[in-house]
Amino acid sequence: MQEKEESMFTSVAETPFDERHYGAINPPIYQNSLFAFKTHQEFDLAMKDTMKNHVYSRGNNPTVEYLEKKIAMLESGDVSKCFASGMAAISSTIMSVVNHGDHVVCVSQAYGPTREFLSEFLFRFGVSTTFVDGKSMEELKSATRINTKLLYLESPTSLLFELQDLSACAALAKSIGAVTIIDNTWATPCHQKPLTLGIDLVVHSITKYFSGHSDCMGGVVVGSDKLVSKIIFKEYMLLGGIMTPQVATTVTRGLRTLPLRMERHEKSALIVAEHLTKQAYVTRVNHPGLNQHPQHELALRQMTGFSSLFSFDSDEPIEKLKQFASSLNYFRIGVSWGGYESLISVNQIDLQQTGQYRNVVRIYVGLEDPADLIDDIDNAWRQVSLF
Repeated sequence: MQEKEESMFTSVAETPFDERHYGAINPPIYQNSLFAFKTHQEFDLAMKDTMKNHVYSRGNNPTVEYLEKKIAMLESGDVSKCFASGMAAISSTIMSVVNHGDHVVCVSQAYGPTREFLSEFLFRFGVSTTFVDGKSMEELKSATRINTKLLYLESPTSLLFELQDLSACAALAKSIGAVTIIDNTWATPCHQKPLTLGIDLVVHSITKYFSGHSDCMGGVVVGSDKLVSKIIFKEYMLLGGIMTPQVATTVTRGLRTLPLRMERHEKSALIVAEHLTKQAYVTRVNHPGLNQHPQHELALRQMTGFSSLFSFDSDEPIEKLKQFASSLNYFRIGVSWGGYESLISVNQIDLQQTGQYRNVVRIYVGLEDPADLIDDIDNAWRQVSLF
């Protein structure tokens, strides 16, 4: 097995032949709650390190372990641990580095449930959070305190697609003795490897691109053996948000085509995004792969490519935009992303809480022909413009 992935096109399916599997191409599903031993001596030995031995599936299951090794390799990390959902991975990872009285600095455009977890749930236990504009290193620096223990990042963010300078954030955190965590779901390790830029821990919603088929949910954390082991033996084991072997084998199947899918997603999304920049009802397209994106140079510096989730701003009435979304044939209206089908959602946001709302239409470009998607967009807008 290769120690590191050298490019997004390197196979993620190769593994040494395992005689236990009788030459099976696909790793089997170990649908076991526990694993038995011939002697108590063997059992006692296994219990000394339950993460390196198979004792109980709440801790370590061979099917899930197979997936975890693949993801760790893709992210250039020592080890990874899979969870039942993205939020299970995010919440457990955050809790592993903060205690009562600690302070967190988080980008203001992070995933909504993550912001809620920090601002409301952890606040109940004496952890405070300051939300900042992640585009500004000055804001990030000024928000830190003597008790800041965590910088939580999401780059790009998943609604306005704003970036943070990951190397600079990592250096800032190290200078004050804080840990950095980044949600890397948008880029995937095919296009961004934050650990190589100095970030401590990477989290993903496996539900999205890793799975790739809109048919399962999961999350993962990747990092050094020291930091991830701390999560495994505390938050992972005690909170019990484990991934099942059935989900793991489904994700492993999706992971085998991840590089090819990401290549198609990137090309198709850029075609659709470029088309939208020319439409009169669009005031701005928020896609870091476009030259006109204000952080395009930073994107090129810390990413090797782009995924297919982006958004556009519009001054058109919100109800007209919702009618436009409802008139589309190829695009489904829904949350999440990463599967075959293209998606759309219409959002009205007030970033500064001033009562000045911004209409943002988020688009996920799936694996359909981009020409068909563009025709669908144009036909739907013509239709709503007749009224």
